[in-house]
Amino acid sequence: MNELANKKCVPCEGGIPAFDLNEIHKYLKKVDGWHVLQDKDKNYFIEKEFKFKNYILSQEFILKIGKIAENEGHHPDINFGWGYAKIKISTHAIKGLAESDFVLAAKIDQL
Repeated sequence: MNELANKKCVPCEGGIPAFDLNEIHKYLKKVDGWHVLQDKDKNYFIEKEFKFKNYILSQEFILKIGKIAENEGHHPDINFGWGYAKIKISTHAIKGLAESDFVLAAKIDQL
């Protein structure tokens, strides 16, 4: 995981292909507990749910993710509430996954 966490997210404005399933599974092995899913349009994304003892701990975790996201210029979709935070990551410009998505996941895992 440190290998990816030490990298910097690279902004993507499109023009590159999204990872195929083989590439996605190669990168999934480098992060902890993330799941690959598809949206209604069959675009891939990764998602992970984190559990906490209360709302405040969930909120504090989300604020830390927000700082990482701003520093990396890569912003996940976040859903949280009492005792949980669900993080969804993809690269919207390519409608799928790229290395930066896994870099962000690895950085989040370090929290």
